[in-house]
Amino acid sequence: MSGDTGDTTDSWLPLEPYYTADPDDAPAADPGRYPYTRGIRADGYRSRLWTMRQYAGFGSAAQTNERFHYLLNAGQTGLSVAFDLPTQMGYDSDDPHARGEVGKVGVAIDSIEDMELLTRGIPQDRVTTSMTINAPASLLLLLYELAAEQKGIAPETLGGTIQNDILKEYAARGTYIFPPAPSMRLVTDTFAYCAKQLPRWNTISISGYHIREAGATAQQELAFTLANGIAYVQAAIDAGLGVDDFAPRLSFFFNVSNDFFEEVAKFRAARTLWAEIMRERFGAQGERSLALRFHAQTSGATLTAQQPLNNAVRVALQALAAVCGGVQSLHTNSYDEALALPSQQAAEIALRTQQIIGFESGAPRVADPMGGSFLVESLTERLAEESRELIARVDELGGAVRAIEAAFYQQQIQDSAYRHQRLVESGERVIVGVNRFTETTQSDVEILRVGAGLEAEQIERLQRLRAARDEAPVRRALDEVRRGASGDDNLLPLLRAALAAHATVGEVCNALRDVFGVYHEATAM
Repeated sequence: MSGDTGDTTDSWLPLEPYYTADPDDAPAADPGRYPYTRGIRADGYRSRLWTMRQYAGFGSAAQTNERFHYLLNAGQTGLSVAFDLPTQMGYDSDDPHARGEVGKVGVAIDSIEDMELLTRGIPQDRVTTSMTINAPASLLLLLYELAAEQKGIAPETLGGTIQNDILKEYAARGTYIFPPAPSMRLVTDTFAYCAKQLPRWNTISISGYHIREAGATAQQELAFTLANGIAYVQAAIDAGLGVDDFAPRLSFFFNVSNDFFEEVAKFRAARTLWAEIMRERFGAQGERSLALRFHAQTSGATLTAQQPLNNAVRVALQALAAVCGGVQSLHTNSYDEALALPSQQAAEIALRTQQIIGFESGAPRVADPMGGSFLVESLTERLAEESRELIARVDELGGAVRAIEAAFYQQQIQDSAYRHQRLVESGERVIVGVNRFTETTQSDVEILRVGAGLEAEQIERLQRLRAARDEAPVRRALDEVRRGASGDDNLLPLLRAALAAHATVGEVCNALRDVFGVYHEATAM
């Protein structure tokens, strides 16, 4: 239940699970029914709230593990891991490319030893974990599985998500390693591996978040994210997988920005469009194949370094929009994130924001509480239609990969970002504390700083690992990775064997680089 009051308002007015203008409306208009515009569950959050999954990661695995335990003790219901930039790019902490970046924007994970430290004391069979990792996503998932195995936890009990969405990296974010074709192979190999080995794992979180953060509009976020989803589904089918075998484990990751009503409508439109795509384009039959499930994160791009305490209000409004839009899992940003990684106090306030919405606001007591609003219904319809038109343009270009290679996504996003910036600079779009209402009595906030010695400590740990391991099995396993990358067998068992032999993330990625090469971005003009 959403609170002690049960299915009533705070003044004990009874509430129905959902409301319609006419009780005799067709059942398809109901939450929990195709096309799922009003939500994927008929009872909304009445039986279970969304997962409160705060994104955390900094410094060493031990430091992040400490933050995880703090958040779980504070009432968080799922984990979400932020990795540092070298890990995201497939470099070890002692690689020259990693210098100055170790542990700065997330946690450094170089090996199975780091993953064991990260998950120490975490009941991996009872707490779901989301990992924001893309190019080396399969490697971090395998390390997570190996760490669970060390605890005697069976792989079929592991639940969570890897982002594993490489297409948006080419379009909007930039942490890619390999060219698109082998990158897509790693994605579909992961689908197939998890279908057999990790059946509860969500194998991809198709991400619109970073597309929106780069400056896209709501309709561009929807269209490009779903077009990427189409590309992943088609690639999996082309690899011989049955759509209803893998589609139930697909999930999405959306941004929540400031325009409250537009954001609610965006999530309703996303469910409608994905249900149409899966049934009409791919012939999916299962209800779970058609129902779009999504995690959301409040918008980092809307947070301001000026008057940072104002960000707590922005985050609360965005989080409420996500809940009214039917989110399954939510991260709320901390008010200090425009300045640094979240402090413990700021992270606690961000979590408490979700808990206040969940237990005090009344918003979770009715499924699709904004349904029937003339404004929200109109925005839902318009966002869906404009997104369909953009998806059609992507199709005309040959699909998502071709559209990204042609810089279509990038140019569209750049145009929208430029238009937004012009409006901010002219004052037509108001940013409180930045271009209006700049007078303030807010004092400086205390920010989290990653110690300068962290990088040296991580490198020392890595060197001890290499000195202690048996090199011959590592070299053989890496040679097998190269051989497998040159063929067409599923790569994940070979990657797993190398990691289990104590090969590092960087070493395995370098073996793949030897065969796949690296991708160099085409510049949009």
